Amino acid sequence: MRYELYYWPSIQGRGEYVRLALEQGGAEYIDVARTPKGLAAMKRLLADGAASRPPFAPPFLVRGKTLVAQTANILQYLGPKLGLVPKDEAERLWVHQVQLTIADFVVEAHDTHHPIGVGLYYDEQKPESKRRAKDFRDQRMPKYLGYFERVLARNRGFTAGRKVTYADLSLFQVVAGLRYAFPRAMRSIEPRLPQLVALHDRVAALPRIAAYLSSPRRIAFNQFGIFRHYPELDGPVRT
Repeated sequence: MRYELYYWPSIQGRGEYVRLALEQGGAEYIDVARTPKGLAAMKRLLADGAASRPPFAPPFLVRGKTLVAQTANILQYLGPKLGLVPKDEAERLWVHQVQLTIADFVVEAHDTHHPIGVGLYYDEQKPESKRRAKDFRDQRMPKYLGYFERVLARNRGFTAGRKVTYADLSLFQVVAGLRYAFPRAMRSIEPRLPQLVALHDRVAALPRIAAYLSSPRRIAFNQFGIFRHYPELDGPVRT
């Protein structure tokens, strides 16, 4: 039975973490909103007043009569089905814990360019964004990335065991996104993150992920997603 992923058609966003899992798991799926009339179908599901368990927002995943929303929840659902978590229950909970921590970090990355309100344009909150981005670069990036680095160092280069999990795929996306949004900051901090950089490279080289990254299914980073590149938020140029 085919999976149906519902997410905005022109951005990677939170849906990208689900796409990476589906791709690495070799799942048959359709990115519904990127098909003709798919965006309208997604909006109808969101507006369905009769649904007893409606999703709050994309992404959400449908398979048969099952509908699962929230990125970490979707990945927890997909993990066992796609072989992206260990079989041990404690290990599964651990991978989910790492994914929830990644979700917290992604929110903070997003809020560098929208610290006041998501309904406001970036240009309407530039001074606040610069202040928030400086704290993010100086304090939050080192704290979160340092934590992920320690996790990988203590678990032989992966989040759990010797096989890639959905949390590893998500860490790949975090590194890729930060390199796009904060290239100067990442060049400065990456020498202190050899495990995280190595994980990014290993995931990028996985045959299914490599094929996905080079395909039109991979939406390019842009100025409408979570990770956005505004040079003024990337800190001073150091010569």
